[in-house]
Amino acid sequence: MDPNSKLKKNAEDQVTRLMAQLSDLEELRSDLDDDEYAETKAETLQQLEEFKSSLHKMMSGDITLQDELGAMKLAIQAAISQAFQTPETIKLFAFKQPEQLREKLAQIQEQHHLGKIADKTFYQQSVEILAALQNLKQTLTDSELGFMQQNMSASLASFEAVHVEHSDGST
Repeated sequence: MDPNSKLKKNAEDQVTRLMAQLSDLEELRSDLDDDEYAETKAETLQQLEEFKSSLHKMMSGDITLQDELGAMKLAIQAAISQAFQTPETIKLFAFKQPEQLREKLAQIQEQHHLGKIADKTFYQQSVEILAALQNLKQTLTDSELGFMQQNMSASLASFEAVHVEHSDGST
């Protein structure tokens, strides 16, 4: 395995571990007291911040590696800024998996249609997925764009603005 492949694999493993940690934390939230939850989440977000910093340093080399690590860095920034609340969406975004994001969107839409998830959860997760798809340069329909703009949270809107500036080279 060449050094870039190994580095990319290690970075993917680290993102997977941190996203699993966030996901587990959300699943076990009812079992934890508020202080324990807040402390553990803060520690995980700190680890993400440190990893993002490491990725930034690594990105000064190989261009193909920059592209892969850049997506991970952007996904980590979304998690840190809490623009994305769903660890699975962050992970799929970090690993550039638009097909799986589309599948997840279809699942959420079906669950909502069947009344299995609340409106708030549906809107939040759908907007996160649509924003991730858009950031992965996937074409959104006019209705998807309208839905996303109408239901976007302030933190996600601010993440979008920063990402657009960064993509244009202004940041």
